[in-house]
Amino acid sequence: MKYTMNLNNGPFNHIKAGTKTIEMRLNDEKRQLLKEKDLIEFTNRTTLETILVEIVKLYKYASFEELYKHFDKVALGYDKDEIANPKDMEKYYSKEEQEKYGVLGIEIKNKVN
Repeated sequence: MKYTMNLNNGPFNHIKAGTKTIEMRLNDEKRQLLKEKDLIEFTNRTTLETILVEIVKLYKYASFEELYKHFDKVALGYDKDEIANPKDMEKYYSKEEQEKYGVLGIEIKNKVN
């Protein structure tokens, strides 16, 4: 199965460079359909460029705080000199949404066409 998702410029470029290997999303109805080996086509919101990735593994957590404890910050899309803070995800997903659905770490690898 192939899914489409939008990404901001920074995370998109980190995936393209191969440094961001964990995409973080709310585990809502749409994301609950994802399975290992499915494909995701990410579209850069700024440039409209697309990149195709394959889902390697799915990790379910109750909160982004839990997810952040299990992965390297560079894999999550941060630069080495940045501070990784799970509260950063609250600009995308409210605390209430996180409590309702839980969160998902989507391990991905770039797919060469």
